[in-house]
Amino acid sequence: MAQGCLKCLKYTMCAVNLLCFLCGTAVLGFGVYMMMYFRMSSLIPTLANLNVANMLLISGIIISCVSFLGFLGALKENRCLLLMFFLMLFILMLVELAAACLLLLYEKQIGEWVENDLTSGLEKSKNSGNSSADWDLVQDIFDCCGVTDVSDWGDMVPASCCVNSTCNGENPTYKPKGCVEKMRVWFEENFLTTGISVIILCIIEVLGMCFAMTLFCHISRSGLGYKL
Repeated sequence: MAQGCLKCLKYTMCAVNLLCFLCGTAVLGFGVYMMMYFRMSSLIPTLANLNVANMLLISGIIISCVSFLGFLGALKENRCLLLMFFLMLFILMLVELAAACLLLLYEKQIGEWVENDLTSGLEKSKNSGNSSADWDLVQDIFDCCGVTDVSDWGDMVPASCCVNSTCNGENPTYKPKGCVEKMRVWFEENFLTTGISVIILCIIEVLGMCFAMTLFCHISRSGLGYKL
């Protein structure tokens, strides 16, 4: 009976970690693609290296490495790898919870910093003589113009600021709202979804830690697997 439970737990961990590994690889590939074509570095110059592409790249590497560690540890019944998998999941969960708490505590300050950094990035785009592709992409996605409104662009209003991206005529119609307001509304509308996603992620990590520790203890008691 115990051996049957051990095998069931072992292959469940292998299957779940293999699925996570494939997801991590997909995220990694998407991050590489975005790094090549959509770096978004001109939007927030203060954190130019911590853009969406780099964050996806780092997340993909972490997910792939941790899931591969869990898969190999369960498949080979290696207590050392299982313990490392447990500790890495525990550290990741603590980092995620700490980041969520910091975002909630300093929400206002973070919002002001993002607005100031976006303004700085927009000014750099204006000084370069043309709007960057990053700004065009954001203004198309959020249906916005500038940081607060179209006046942020001065006399260099890009086509992405115009309704339907057409600036024909002497008095073109511009998008009325700025990107900061649109982003704030988007985050508020998706706050519940984001919170539920974080909770689900933490539950998955806790289950992963429980599975890893249960398998670790079964292997220790039965005397199977590789020694520490």
